[in-house]
Amino acid sequence: MSLKQFCLNGKVALVTGGTRGIGLAIAKLFGEAGASVMASGRTRNADIDALCESDSCAWTAGDVTDPDTPQRIVDDTISRFGKIDVLVNNAGIADAGDFLGFTDDRLAAITDTNFIAPFRIARAAIKPMLDQGAGTILNIGSISGDVANKPQFQVAYNASKAAVHQMTRVMAFEYAARGIRVNALAPGYVVSDMTAGGIANPDWNRVWTENTPMGRFGHPEEMANCALFLCSPASSYVTGSILTADGGYTTH
Repeated sequence: MSLKQFCLNGKVALVTGGTRGIGLAIAKLFGEAGASVMASGRTRNADIDALCESDSCAWTAGDVTDPDTPQRIVDDTISRFGKIDVLVNNAGIADAGDFLGFTDDRLAAITDTNFIAPFRIARAAIKPMLDQGAGTILNIGSISGDVANKPQFQVAYNASKAAVHQMTRVMAFEYAARGIRVNALAPGYVVSDMTAGGIANPDWNRVWTENTPMGRFGHPEEMANCALFLCSPASSYVTGSILTADGGYTTH
């Protein structure tokens, strides 16, 4: 295999939740790999300002839970770069809490952000991908889509990520013969704003670390490496897969 198989030269990628954490790391790496990148997020920040100093990167504002956002950010990508080859559905939120006390408002926020929004964005991106006869979609799931976490209870979050995993498999089945690959990445505990509170909690930190055989948390850049593989020609025969990157958490 040539290292060129890991390049994205000439490709255009839309990365949601691209202003921080895993999304930002993916946007940076994809740019280094030769892609033109449209990063979306609710608010612009200094990291995106720095990334967009290059003509090959742009930013568009968007709350993914707004029903109008999915089509608009896809249209913005095509307007800026002429096409869309890769979609990374990364935007997401977490919320832990006892099942009986989990309100409808909190359930709706999790479901709207983590499942309905990726569904809508992928649906918006599929049409231009079909028109050009090729495309790649990467949904960011979680090990929480496959296991129960401890010590925190987070049934709504886990269910939303399980839905993302199943959406990935069924989309891959539906569109494989039409040139579109669909995969998911299931990170374990990664250092980010989403996990900062748990990492700062000595009890949670200890349990998370002890249950990860590698004995450490992952980093956004490590997840970006996995994303590059799944979105590059290097994974040309891979579709419908859930790539777990969790330091061994789910081995037991």
